[in-house]
Amino acid sequence: MTTVRRAVLTLPAAPLGPDNPLPALRAPAGAGAHAVDPRTLAELPRDMARGIGRDPLRSLLPAPVRDGYGRERTPADLDTIVIENDRLRVTVLPGLGGRVHSLHHKPTGRELLYRNPVFQPAAFALNGAWFSGGVEWNIGATGHTTLSCSPLHAATVRAPDGGPMLRLWEWERLRDLPFQVDLWLPEGSDFLYVGVRIRNPHERTAPVYWWSNIAVPEDRRVLAPADAAWHHGYERGLSRVPVPVTEDGTDRTYPLNSTHAADWFYDLPEGRRHWIAALDADGTGLVQTSTDPLRGRKLFVWGTGRGGRRWQEWLTEPGTPGYAEIQAGLARTQLEHLELAAGAEFSWLEAYGPIAADPATALGEDWSAARADVERSLSGALPRAAVDAAYTAWREGAADLAPEEVLAAGSGWGALEVLRGGHDLPGTPFPESTLGPDQEPWRELLRTGVLPAPVNGAAHLIAPLVASPWRDMLETAPADPTTEYQLGIAQWHAGDRAQAVRSWERGLKEAGTRWPLLYCLAVADREDGHPERAADHFTEAFADHEATADGAEAATGSGTTTAGADDDEGRALVATALGREALDALLAVDRPDRARALWHRLPDSARRRGAFRLIEVRLLLAERRPDEARAVFDAGFEVADLREGAEVLGELWQRFTDELLPDAYEFRMRPS
Repeated sequence: MTTVRRAVLTLPAAPLGPDNPLPALRAPAGAGAHAVDPRTLAELPRDMARGIGRDPLRSLLPAPVRDGYGRERTPADLDTIVIENDRLRVTVLPGLGGRVHSLHHKPTGRELLYRNPVFQPAAFALNGAWFSGGVEWNIGATGHTTLSCSPLHAATVRAPDGGPMLRLWEWERLRDLPFQVDLWLPEGSDFLYVGVRIRNPHERTAPVYWWSNIAVPEDRRVLAPADAAWHHGYERGLSRVPVPVTEDGTDRTYPLNSTHAADWFYDLPEGRRHWIAALDADGTGLVQTSTDPLRGRKLFVWGTGRGGRRWQEWLTEPGTPGYAEIQAGLARTQLEHLELAAGAEFSWLEAYGPIAADPATALGEDWSAARADVERSLSGALPRAAVDAAYTAWREGAADLAPEEVLAAGSGWGALEVLRGGHDLPGTPFPESTLGPDQEPWRELLRTGVLPAPVNGAAHLIAPLVASPWRDMLETAPADPTTEYQLGIAQWHAGDRAQAVRSWERGLKEAGTRWPLLYCLAVADREDGHPERAADHFTEAFADHEATADGAEAATGSGTTTAGADDDEGRALVATALGREALDALLAVDRPDRARALWHRLPDSARRRGAFRLIEVRLLLAERRPDEARAVFDAGFEVADLREGAEVLGELWQRFTDELLPDAYEFRMRPS
């Protein structure tokens, strides 16, 4: 019989650390890596171009940036949920986005996924922390979800066949939508079934993005029912190319045949069964298939170049095998977003399991024969009609069932939205009992019409909310500095930047603690093309926080405050975040003297971090001290939150030498 149970997985793990304390007013830092240049956009099919241009993120609000992790790993216990029958054992990480860590096929003893032997966050999620391996559920916007390293609600539910099913659910905050992922193993099944539902409880159309990303060993051949694919590299292009052999004569269905990182979005014909498979030299491996709404299929490769290999090492341990990703999504490409009507839902069923094909055919040069052989094998193991029937049974008989035993808790944001909007969401309860300290100020605003002032006037201690109903409430609340700060954030998110600046300026006139408002004004200056003024505001924000921190220490005589929110660690966290912004702004306008003065005022712990060693190189170069800048590289440093597609290390290296960039600093993902 199928069982669902709690367990613990011990891995070498880098701690996530604290979130960045500054509001995420800007669009994702890595957005450019997924962009399409305007000329290419004009040549695409009209519906694809519309999807690519639909509702791009103006900011990451209300999600926080997660950049507090490092690179030092120690053994740690991770809570897991194990779903098991006599054929498969599935290990899920509910505290890390509901990631499927392992899919073990018991009869053959094979692991069907790429299973990362460590937990190492890196800056690939829209808001920072992300890790590689397994199957991840990506919702929100182009890129890896902000929930990559966040807990989801988890509970057991009755599956369509009466056995136990694991339900994962949360409220996705970028698009303000609830979703659920139901996982179950029918008795005797070689396939994991996954039912997914995204609901729009609002009275407006919502943009929707979903991709299930499946990591597999890269020494595979990837097959899908397509003769063409949309190729996207890190040169901002999107072009339709033949599959499997591209114009240069290379068979791109083998990940190790590509030199540079790239996406291949397979152009599946209408009416064909949707599937994708990754097979080893014996013709065995993993297949994923779904009902028709999950339209897209993709292969992502890191490539065999120095940058791709370095990223693979960065995300796991040197000497371990590399991986590629096969993926499935709602649109043809990950650059597109769909529209979900008010009160409507998207739902579908996916199935994951082993596949065995004739290696001579499936790995041969005849692409049509290779695909047909895999499809015959899939049809024998799991007919298309069985997938459709499983979806109907799940959607009509199980998707709305109430959870039974709660196994893990997510955030309280869904409960707050249900409390405000009175949403009826059968199957995914968000009870008031899940509300926590982050939601309490907003619950008070909802109850009284007044946003309570935080201890010591530190407005940043209230996590922002930006949806239009909350913005409306802020506009009618008493206009104190805390409310003006939060109102400005909501207005900024809505695209009303001029009004946001006015709100922040009003709040600044009466604020005792000024740096949160000064920080917001600095970002507005930079985004509006006033870099000199931005540098002044960032520097002033840093100085105000410094003075506030000194005053708090003097008032208590111990370096702490009564609330504990501005204790030594908290003050250092804010000083580090503000200092990084201020130094970057000062160097951008060629003010190395002021940058050096601020450098000396940073916490010692900040100056030792890799991100600040990188700033130190920039500062030394601005001071015309190239030999000392080279010495920082020679001593060695690691920027834990280096962004996907970042080329800054190579650019700085070339400013003081013509030598080859050392492998340790080679993260470039596109051809030079």
